Amino acid sequence: MNPKNQILRNVYIVYFFVVVMGLAIIGRVIYIQAVEGEMWREKGKVMNLKVETVEAVRGNILAQDGSLLAVSVPLFNLRMDAGNTHYDDAYFNENVDSLALCLSQLFNDRSRASYRETLIKGRKNNNRYLLLKREITFDQLKKVRKFPIFRDGKYRGGLIAEPRSKRVLPYQWLAFRTIGWDKEGTENDVGLEGSYSQILQGETGTRLMRRIGNGAWRPLNEENELEPLNGHDIITSIDINIQDVAEDALMRQLIANEADHGCAVLMEVKTGFIVAIANLGKNKDGKYEELMNYALAESSEPGSTFKLASVLAALDEGLLDLNDTVDTENGTTRFANRIMRDSHKGGYGRISVARAFELSSNVGISKAISKCFKSNPQKMIDKFYEMRLNQPLGMDIYGEGKPRIRDTKDKYWSKVSLPWMSIGYEVALTPLQTLSLYNAIANDGKMVKPQFIKEISHAGLTTQKFEPIVLKESIVKNKSTIVAAKKLLEDVVQKGTATNLKNSVYKIAGKTGTAQIAQNDKGYNKSNYKASFAGYFPADDPKYSCIVVINNPSKGIYYGGSIAGPVFKEIADKVYSTRLISDSIKNPQLQPYKVEDASGDYNDLAYLLKYAPIKMERNENVSYIKIESKDSTVTVKPVVNNGETMPDVIGMGARDAMYILESSGVRVRISGKGKVKRQSIQPGMTIRKGTSCLIELG
Repeated sequence: MNPKNQILRNVYIVYFFVVVMGLAIIGRVIYIQAVEGEMWREKGKVMNLKVETVEAVRGNILAQDGSLLAVSVPLFNLRMDAGNTHYDDAYFNENVDSLALCLSQLFNDRSRASYRETLIKGRKNNNRYLLLKREITFDQLKKVRKFPIFRDGKYRGGLIAEPRSKRVLPYQWLAFRTIGWDKEGTENDVGLEGSYSQILQGETGTRLMRRIGNGAWRPLNEENELEPLNGHDIITSIDINIQDVAEDALMRQLIANEADHGCAVLMEVKTGFIVAIANLGKNKDGKYEELMNYALAESSEPGSTFKLASVLAALDEGLLDLNDTVDTENGTTRFANRIMRDSHKGGYGRISVARAFELSSNVGISKAISKCFKSNPQKMIDKFYEMRLNQPLGMDIYGEGKPRIRDTKDKYWSKVSLPWMSIGYEVALTPLQTLSLYNAIANDGKMVKPQFIKEISHAGLTTQKFEPIVLKESIVKNKSTIVAAKKLLEDVVQKGTATNLKNSVYKIAGKTGTAQIAQNDKGYNKSNYKASFAGYFPADDPKYSCIVVINNPSKGIYYGGSIAGPVFKEIADKVYSTRLISDSIKNPQLQPYKVEDASGDYNDLAYLLKYAPIKMERNENVSYIKIESKDSTVTVKPVVNNGETMPDVIGMGARDAMYILESSGVRVRISGKGKVKRQSIQPGMTIRKGTSCLIELG
């Protein structure tokens, strides 16, 4: 074949195939449009649309007076539809400088030029979802809506405000571990936030979003939104004022004794509602913060506070008479291959069992209890079980430590288990579990469950109210056992190891505890101790129970009465002055009103004086006052605290005196107990750098 003809033939073949392929493509396009068009249009919509979850506003956690402990603050991510077609470029250019200036002045984070550059670049790139600022407040958003361009309205102005929420603790670290947190996607939920997360979080809503390019999405319109249902609020039994006192008192005692950690819990006797719970531990920087809920979670040997359970068991079974005597020998005695020791060297001689309890004699109590249960130690264990001491309280928040009270069949039971358990070793309880035992004594034998929540509400209406939960109608068989136990606990304060808590205004009942802390497999040593005090007040009509535990003090003082007792007393004093004023004070007609000299915090004294025929005008600049009475005349004077001259702290309690002096830059040394009767530097003297003042209490 002629080469030229061959080339023409090949061209015709190619041309034929091109025509055929073109016709096929045209046919396919027509088919897609006519037959499959609707299907592909729907798929296109789906590929550019998505449903986004809209989180509900998390409910608040409140103190019993309505103060916010945890709240979700509404925040907004500020964006702009910079490619908005509702205005032209001329309008944008005319207003962009003013808008940039307004944004810069409101947020004070970037210059006007920086904002202007961002806005112009967004307009140039047709950015329909331009981010301007993250997490602005609602008040800021209200101002933004009045800015140039944005004031034209949501759609014409191109303003996009993405709602967000941020969890805030108004009181910061106060009761931090009890309030807790809920970390999404983790199992490390803590406190009320974690345990009641479903109630707090509400029900999520939905929002239809449209892709606008570059991986960005924006809401389609409000008509396609399903509104979320906001979470419920939780009203706790926490009293912010008493919580503050508890944490402050615990903090100062931990610092003063360079202790590792500690806790304090205050509970209503009849209901079990917890009014205050403080947990403080030393962090790696040597500062104290709420590292762990020790009151709830730390299960360890309670020491001498457990002697109450041992005596209850023996009394209730009729095996012990408190008037029985026991020989404390020289302060030591032997059980099998171990020596039991008293903290008081030389012993107390032969004393009654009641006196052994008052003095917290290890030798006396262990010998008396061993005599009662020596033939049948399991009987003592069974009594502990009847008191419910081997069961968790079933707390509503996660992390409760497990109690441990082994029975005689346990592989670790030994010949010394009975005497050592009788004084609080070879057993383990959390502070809350120990407090529940003491609260049951105050509550005439009835054990109630500790609770943190009083109500759950939504939109201001109560949806659930919590009532007291009885765990055990009576922890003992005989009412006489409770009567005897109350007398024992009162006498510990009146004439035993806690006489420093005795006062003439109201009675405290309780028990001191000092326990050596076991160091894993290394046993016990004389450098690690746990000091505690558990009890209730007023002793003659118990309203509140309280426990204070301080672990590993390192300044040489480790007795429960000396370290934990003062914290208990400070909390009790605050509660008494604000919640338990007697009828004779509330109603002056019941008896003649007598005002004694006093000095201290203005608010505390003003609360008391409002029931007296004395008028006080509030001076916002006065924090401390001195009340002086002579004959029928009463004067109220402010305590000068200007940081330049020595304040007059005569008549104040140690806490107020220390606070006012230290806030003036004075280093304080204290001796004695009671109120300040003398200060080494006279009031009005000039305070110099490094000034040290000795205050004597009496």
